[in-house]
Amino acid sequence: MFQSARLSFTKFAFPASAATLLSVTSSSSIPGKKSDVTLAESSPTVKIEKVKAAIANLIEEDANKRGDGTALTGTLVRLAWHSAGTYSKEDGSGGCNGARMRFSPEADWGANAGLNVARDALEPIKDKFPEISYADLYTLAGVVAIEESGGPMIPYRLGRKDADSGESSPPDGRLPNADMGNRKDTVQHIRDIFYRMGFTDQEIVALIGAHAVGRCHTEASGYWGPWNFSETTFSNEYFRLLIEERWSPKLTHNGQPWIGPDQYEDSTGKLMMLPSDIALIHDPVFRMYVEAYAKDEDLFFKDFAKAFAKLLELGVTFPQKSWFQRN
Repeated sequence: MFQSARLSFTKFAFPASAATLLSVTSSSSIPGKKSDVTLAESSPTVKIEKVKAAIANLIEEDANKRGDGTALTGTLVRLAWHSAGTYSKEDGSGGCNGARMRFSPEADWGANAGLNVARDALEPIKDKFPEISYADLYTLAGVVAIEESGGPMIPYRLGRKDADSGESSPPDGRLPNADMGNRKDTVQHIRDIFYRMGFTDQEIVALIGAHAVGRCHTEASGYWGPWNFSETTFSNEYFRLLIEERWSPKLTHNGQPWIGPDQYEDSTGKLMMLPSDIALIHDPVFRMYVEAYAKDEDLFFKDFAKAFAKLLELGVTFPQKSWFQRN
Protein backbone atom coordinates (compact mmCIF):
# COMPACT_ATOMS: atom_id res chain seq x y z
CA MET A 1 0.00 0.00 0.00
CA PHE A 2 1.29 3.46 -0.79
CA GLN A 3 2.37 5.53 2.16
CA SER A 4 -0.38 8.02 1.52
CA ALA A 5 -3.08 5.34 1.59
CA ARG A 6 -4.55 4.04 4.76
CA LEU A 7 -3.59 0.66 1.72
CA SER A 8 -17.66 -12.27 -6.25
CA PHE A 9 -15.86 -14.57 -3.72
CA THR A 10 -13.32 -16.89 -5.31
CA LYS A 11 -11.22 -19.58 -3.61
CA PHE A 12 -8.69 -21.81 -5.20
CA ALA A 13 -6.35 -24.65 -4.26
CA PHE A 14 -2.67 -24.43 -3.41
CA PRO A 15 -0.06 -27.17 -3.05
CA ALA A 16 -0.37 -28.97 0.28
CA SER A 17 2.94 -27.50 1.39
CA ALA A 18 1.58 -23.98 1.04
CA ALA A 19 -0.90 -24.53 3.83
CA THR A 20 1.54 -26.29 6.15
CA LEU A 21 2.39 -24.32 9.29
CA LEU A 22 6.03 -24.97 10.11
CA SER A 23 7.84 -24.75 13.43
CA VAL A 24 11.38 -23.35 13.21
CA THR A 25 13.75 -24.53 15.92
CA SER A 26 17.04 -22.69 15.38
CA SER A 27 17.92 -19.96 17.89
CA SER A 28 21.07 -18.72 16.18
CA SER A 29 21.37 -15.21 14.83
CA ILE A 30 20.88 -14.63 11.13
CA PRO A 31 24.24 -15.51 9.53
CA GLY A 32 26.37 -12.63 8.31
CA LYS A 33 24.15 -9.90 9.72
CA LYS A 34 24.26 -7.80 12.84
CA SER A 35 20.68 -7.98 13.99
CA ASP A 36 18.52 -7.94 17.09
CA VAL A 37 16.24 -10.49 15.43
CA THR A 38 16.93 -14.20 15.75
CA LEU A 39 15.61 -17.13 13.80
CA ALA A 40 12.43 -18.61 15.16
CA GLU A 41 12.89 -20.62 18.34
CA SER A 42 10.88 -23.56 19.59
CA SER A 43 7.91 -22.26 21.57
CA PRO A 44 4.42 -23.33 22.53
CA THR A 45 2.42 -24.13 19.43
CA VAL A 46 0.43 -21.20 18.14
CA LYS A 47 -3.20 -22.14 17.59
CA ILE A 48 -3.37 -20.25 14.34
CA GLU A 49 -7.03 -20.92 13.61
CA LYS A 50 -8.00 -19.47 16.98
CA VAL A 51 -5.84 -16.41 16.36
CA LYS A 52 -7.40 -15.98 12.91
CA ALA A 53 -10.87 -16.26 14.42
CA ALA A 54 -10.02 -13.60 16.98
CA ILE A 55 -8.79 -11.23 14.26
CA ALA A 56 -11.92 -11.86 12.19
CA ASN A 57 -14.05 -11.13 15.25
CA LEU A 58 -12.12 -7.91 15.86
CA ILE A 59 -12.86 -6.76 12.30
CA GLU A 60 -16.55 -7.61 12.63
CA GLU A 61 -16.97 -5.94 16.02
CA ASP A 62 -15.18 -2.82 14.83
CA ALA A 63 -17.37 -2.62 11.72
CA ASN A 64 -20.51 -2.97 13.84
CA LYS A 65 -19.37 -0.18 16.15
CA ARG A 66 -18.69 2.13 13.24
CA GLY A 67 -21.93 1.38 11.47
CA ASP A 68 -20.93 3.40 8.41
CA GLY A 69 -19.72 0.70 6.04
CA THR A 70 -16.07 1.10 6.99
CA ALA A 71 -13.91 -1.26 9.04
CA LEU A 72 -10.35 -2.04 10.08
CA THR A 73 -9.97 -4.16 6.94
CA GLY A 74 -7.86 -1.77 4.89
CA THR A 75 -5.81 -0.61 7.87
CA LEU A 76 -4.85 -4.18 8.79
CA VAL A 77 -3.80 -4.87 5.19
CA ARG A 78 -1.72 -1.70 5.27
CA LEU A 79 -0.17 -2.74 8.59
CA ALA A 80 0.99 -6.05 7.11
CA TRP A 81 2.10 -4.33 3.90
CA HIS A 82 4.14 -1.64 5.62
CA SER A 83 5.65 -4.11 8.07
CA ALA A 84 7.07 -6.08 5.14
CA GLY A 85 7.53 -3.39 2.49
CA THR A 86 10.83 -2.05 3.83
CA TYR A 87 12.78 -5.08 2.61
CA SER A 88 15.82 -4.74 0.37
CA LYS A 89 17.13 -7.73 -1.58
CA GLU A 90 20.51 -6.00 -1.87
CA ASP A 91 21.50 -6.51 1.76
CA GLY A 92 18.57 -8.42 3.24
CA SER A 93 17.66 -5.58 5.58
CA GLY A 94 14.13 -4.53 6.46
CA GLY A 95 11.03 -6.66 6.09
CA CYS A 96 8.45 -7.80 8.61
CA ASN A 97 10.80 -9.93 10.72
CA GLY A 98 11.26 -8.06 13.98
CA ALA A 99 7.97 -6.11 13.97
CA ARG A 100 10.11 -3.00 14.44
CA MET A 101 7.17 -0.74 13.71
CA ARG A 102 6.41 -0.96 17.44
CA PHE A 103 9.44 1.24 18.07
CA SER A 104 11.00 4.44 16.83
CA PRO A 105 12.04 5.27 14.21
CA GLU A 106 9.52 3.22 12.16
CA ALA A 107 6.57 4.08 14.41
CA ASP A 108 7.22 7.76 13.69
CA TRP A 109 7.59 7.57 9.92
CA GLY A 110 5.05 9.61 8.00
CA ALA A 111 4.41 6.55 5.84
CA ASN A 112 3.13 4.72 8.92
CA ALA A 113 0.84 7.47 10.18
CA GLY A 114 -2.38 6.03 11.58
CA LEU A 115 -1.11 2.47 11.86
CA ASN A 116 -1.00 2.79 15.64
CA VAL A 117 -4.78 2.29 15.41
CA ALA A 118 -4.27 -1.18 13.97
CA ARG A 119 -1.43 -2.07 16.35
CA ASP A 120 -3.45 -0.97 19.38
CA ALA A 121 -6.51 -2.90 18.17
CA LEU A 122 -4.44 -6.09 17.99
CA GLU A 123 -3.00 -5.77 21.51
CA PRO A 124 -5.85 -7.69 23.22
CA ILE A 125 -5.27 -10.56 20.78
CA LYS A 126 -1.55 -10.55 21.58
CA ASP A 127 -2.45 -10.66 25.28
CA LYS A 128 -4.77 -13.60 24.69
CA PHE A 129 -2.24 -15.47 22.55
CA PRO A 130 1.17 -14.44 23.94
CA GLU A 131 2.88 -17.30 22.12
CA ILE A 132 2.46 -15.58 18.72
CA SER A 133 5.09 -13.01 17.82
CA TYR A 134 4.09 -9.47 16.92
CA ALA A 135 5.71 -10.02 13.53
CA ASP A 136 3.46 -13.01 12.87
CA LEU A 137 0.41 -11.26 14.33
CA TYR A 138 0.77 -8.12 12.20
CA THR A 139 1.23 -10.06 8.97
CA LEU A 140 -1.45 -12.62 9.81
CA ALA A 141 -3.89 -9.75 10.46
CA GLY A 142 -3.41 -8.64 6.86
CA VAL A 143 -4.03 -12.17 5.63
CA VAL A 144 -7.25 -12.47 7.65
CA ALA A 145 -8.42 -9.05 6.45
CA ILE A 146 -8.01 -10.15 2.83
CA GLU A 147 -9.70 -13.50 3.32
CA GLU A 148 -12.58 -12.18 5.45
CA SER A 149 -13.35 -9.48 2.90
CA GLY A 150 -13.92 -12.06 0.17
CA GLY A 151 -10.41 -12.24 -1.20
CA PRO A 152 -8.30 -15.29 -1.98
CA MET A 153 -6.80 -17.66 0.57
CA ILE A 154 -3.24 -16.51 1.26
CA PRO A 155 -0.57 -19.18 1.82
CA TYR A 156 0.89 -18.40 5.23
CA ARG A 157 3.22 -19.94 7.78
CA LEU A 158 4.48 -18.91 11.18
CA GLY A 159 8.08 -18.30 12.15
CA ARG A 160 8.75 -14.56 12.32
CA LYS A 161 10.50 -13.26 15.41
CA ASP A 162 10.33 -10.00 17.31
CA ALA A 163 13.09 -7.44 17.76
CA ASP A 164 13.75 -5.87 21.14
CA SER A 165 14.16 -2.37 19.72
CA GLY A 166 14.18 -0.35 16.54
CA GLU A 167 17.97 -0.33 16.39
CA SER A 168 18.06 -2.47 13.24
CA SER A 169 15.31 -0.58 11.42
CA PRO A 170 16.18 0.33 7.82
CA PRO A 171 16.37 3.98 6.77
CA ASP A 172 13.17 5.91 6.17
CA GLY A 173 12.05 6.29 2.55
CA ARG A 174 11.67 2.65 1.55
CA LEU A 175 7.87 2.69 1.44
CA PRO A 176 6.16 4.00 -1.70
CA ASN A 177 5.01 7.57 -2.17
CA ALA A 178 1.73 8.39 -3.90
CA ASP A 179 3.20 11.20 -6.02
CA MET A 180 6.68 12.17 -7.13
CA GLY A 181 5.60 15.41 -8.80
CA ASN A 182 5.10 14.14 -12.32
CA ARG A 183 3.88 10.96 -13.98
CA LYS A 184 7.24 9.81 -15.35
CA ASP A 185 8.98 10.07 -12.00
CA THR A 186 6.04 8.45 -10.21
CA VAL A 187 6.16 5.43 -12.52
CA GLN A 188 9.91 5.14 -12.01
CA HIS A 189 9.47 5.47 -8.24
CA ILE A 190 6.97 2.61 -8.21
CA ARG A 191 9.42 0.37 -10.02
CA ASP A 192 12.36 1.44 -7.86
CA ILE A 193 10.47 0.61 -4.65
CA PHE A 194 9.17 -2.76 -5.79
CA TYR A 195 12.25 -3.86 -7.73
CA ARG A 196 14.28 -3.27 -4.57
CA MET A 197 12.18 -5.99 -2.92
CA GLY A 198 12.49 -8.34 -5.89
CA PHE A 199 9.05 -7.95 -7.50
CA THR A 200 8.19 -7.99 -11.20
CA ASP A 201 5.89 -5.55 -13.01
CA GLN A 202 3.10 -8.13 -12.89
CA GLU A 203 3.54 -8.59 -9.12
CA ILE A 204 3.63 -4.82 -8.64
CA VAL A 205 0.22 -4.33 -10.24
CA ALA A 206 -1.25 -7.32 -8.40
CA LEU A 207 -0.06 -5.99 -5.03
CA ILE A 208 -1.34 -2.47 -5.68
CA GLY A 209 -4.72 -4.15 -6.21
CA ALA A 210 -4.93 -4.17 -2.41
CA HIS A 211 -6.37 -0.68 -2.90
CA ALA A 212 -9.60 -2.59 -3.40
CA VAL A 213 -10.06 -2.25 0.37
CA GLY A 214 -9.77 0.73 2.67
CA ARG A 215 -9.58 4.44 2.06
CA CYS A 216 -7.35 7.46 2.47
CA HIS A 217 -7.73 9.69 5.52
CA THR A 218 -6.78 13.36 5.45
CA GLU A 219 -5.51 13.27 9.04
CA ALA A 220 -3.03 10.51 8.17
CA SER A 221 -1.95 11.25 4.62
CA GLY A 222 -3.65 14.41 3.40
CA TYR A 223 -5.57 12.41 0.78
CA TRP A 224 -9.28 11.68 1.08
CA GLY A 225 -11.68 8.95 0.11
CA PRO A 226 -12.11 5.31 -0.89
CA TRP A 227 -11.08 3.71 -4.17
CA ASN A 228 -14.49 2.06 -4.66
CA PHE A 229 -17.94 1.94 -3.13
CA SER A 230 -17.34 -1.40 -1.37
CA GLU A 231 -14.24 -0.62 0.64
CA THR A 232 -14.58 -3.70 2.86
CA THR A 233 -14.91 -6.11 -0.09
CA PHE A 234 -11.83 -7.47 -1.80
CA SER A 235 -12.41 -7.71 -5.55
CA ASN A 236 -11.06 -6.56 -8.91
CA GLU A 237 -13.29 -3.49 -8.80
CA TYR A 238 -10.28 -1.23 -8.29
CA PHE A 239 -8.93 -2.24 -11.70
CA ARG A 240 -12.30 -2.03 -13.44
CA LEU A 241 -12.88 1.48 -12.14
CA LEU A 242 -9.35 2.54 -13.01
CA ILE A 243 -9.96 1.57 -16.64
CA GLU A 244 -13.63 2.44 -17.12
CA GLU A 245 -14.18 5.60 -15.07
CA ARG A 246 -13.19 9.07 -16.14
CA TRP A 247 -10.78 10.43 -13.54
CA SER A 248 -10.21 14.16 -13.21
CA PRO A 249 -8.18 16.26 -10.75
CA LYS A 250 -10.01 16.89 -7.49
CA LEU A 251 -10.78 20.60 -7.16
CA THR A 252 -13.42 20.81 -4.44
CA HIS A 253 -14.46 18.97 -1.31
CA ASN A 254 -17.81 19.40 0.45
CA GLY A 255 -18.45 22.55 -1.52
CA GLN A 256 -15.11 24.13 -0.65
CA PRO A 257 -11.86 24.36 -2.64
CA TRP A 258 -9.73 21.26 -2.21
CA ILE A 259 -6.52 22.21 -0.39
CA GLY A 260 -5.03 18.74 -0.04
CA PRO A 261 -2.39 17.10 -2.25
CA ASP A 262 -3.12 16.35 -5.89
CA GLN A 263 -5.51 13.43 -6.31
CA TYR A 264 -8.19 12.35 -8.77
CA GLU A 265 -11.92 11.78 -8.43
CA ASP A 266 -14.67 10.08 -10.41
CA SER A 267 -17.74 11.81 -11.82
CA THR A 268 -19.58 11.51 -8.48
CA GLY A 269 -16.76 13.05 -6.49
CA LYS A 270 -17.07 10.20 -3.98
CA LEU A 271 -14.27 7.95 -5.20
CA MET A 272 -10.59 8.75 -5.49
CA MET A 273 -7.40 7.64 -7.16
CA LEU A 274 -3.87 8.62 -6.21
CA PRO A 275 -1.40 9.91 -8.80
CA SER A 276 0.38 6.55 -8.44
CA ASP A 277 -2.87 4.75 -9.33
CA ILE A 278 -3.39 6.84 -12.44
CA ALA A 279 0.24 6.27 -13.40
CA LEU A 280 -0.53 2.55 -13.79
CA ILE A 281 -2.79 3.15 -16.78
CA HIS A 282 -0.30 5.46 -18.51
CA ASP A 283 2.56 2.99 -18.48
CA PRO A 284 2.02 0.40 -21.23
CA VAL A 285 3.36 -2.58 -19.27
CA PHE A 286 1.50 -1.74 -16.06
CA ARG A 287 -1.67 -1.04 -18.06
CA MET A 288 -1.50 -4.47 -19.68
CA TYR A 289 -1.84 -6.10 -16.24
CA VAL A 290 -4.46 -3.60 -15.07
CA GLU A 291 -6.62 -4.53 -18.06
CA ALA A 292 -6.06 -8.25 -17.51
CA TYR A 293 -7.14 -8.03 -13.86
CA ALA A 294 -10.10 -5.79 -14.70
CA LYS A 295 -11.38 -8.55 -16.99
CA ASP A 296 -10.50 -11.59 -14.90
CA GLU A 297 -10.97 -11.54 -11.13
CA ASP A 298 -9.83 -15.15 -10.75
CA LEU A 299 -6.51 -14.25 -12.37
CA PHE A 300 -6.11 -11.26 -10.07
CA PHE A 301 -6.87 -13.34 -6.98
CA LYS A 302 -4.37 -16.02 -8.00
CA ASP A 303 -1.59 -13.52 -8.74
CA PHE A 304 -2.32 -11.40 -5.68
CA ALA A 305 -2.27 -14.37 -3.30
CA LYS A 306 1.13 -15.47 -4.56
CA ALA A 307 2.63 -11.96 -4.51
CA PHE A 308 1.20 -11.12 -1.07
CA ALA A 309 2.50 -14.38 0.40
CA LYS A 310 5.92 -13.55 -1.05
CA LEU A 311 5.80 -10.03 0.41
CA LEU A 312 5.06 -11.33 3.91
CA GLU A 313 8.07 -13.67 3.87
CA LEU A 314 10.71 -11.25 2.60
CA GLY A 315 13.68 -11.26 4.95
CA VAL A 316 12.38 -14.15 7.04
CA THR A 317 14.53 -17.27 7.35
CA PHE A 318 12.51 -20.48 7.28
CA PRO A 319 13.90 -24.05 7.40
CA GLN A 320 12.86 -24.69 3.82
CA LYS A 321 11.90 -22.66 0.79
CA SER A 322 8.39 -21.31 0.41
CA TRP A 323 6.09 -22.97 -2.11
CA PHE A 324 6.32 -19.96 -4.42
CA GLN A 325 10.14 -20.12 -4.34
CA ARG A 326 10.05 -23.74 -5.43
CA ASN A 327 7.72 -23.11 -8.39
